[in-house]
Amino acid sequence: MLVNLRILTSLLAVAGALMLGACAPKVGSPEWCKSIETKPKGDLTLNEAKDYAKHCVFK
Repeated sequence: MLVNLRILTSLLAVAGALMLGACAPKVGSPEWCKSIETKPKGDLTLNEAKDYAKHCVFK
């Protein structure tokens, strides 16, 4: 019974992560560029800043 509960909990966690990941716009899309523009600059990761420059600034 405990094993089934752990498996169910794991499956729900994976399903939740997949659903949240599907909500993010694709890198380089106009929606993604707009979301990065509204994000505080201190919250950007190095990869986000690099992708923003590549896809939104230097098209």
